[in-house]
Amino acid sequence: MLTDGAQLIDVREPDEVEAGTLSGSTNIPLGELPERVAELDSTRRVVLLCRSGGRSTQAAEFLTASGFTDVINLAGGMLAVD
Repeated sequence: MLTDGAQLIDVREPDEVEAGTLSGSTNIPLGELPERVAELDSTRRVVLLCRSGGRSTQAAEFLTASGFTDVINLAGGMLAVD
């Protein structure tokens, strides 16, 4: 999933990210995604991460509707990583 050039986006709130995230991730909280979507490259894979997979599912749906074609939701989120 995290091939060269993939963008790893953590859609949790900053206080959640402070408790730990995956190396190389960028924090864009789900609520900020619509106004920050231009920070992402739609030609590169986007891997989305949250606590359990719910918010990242919403983010994946938003990005797909916005024209992104290579979007992956990290199933189970950080709970699956622990």
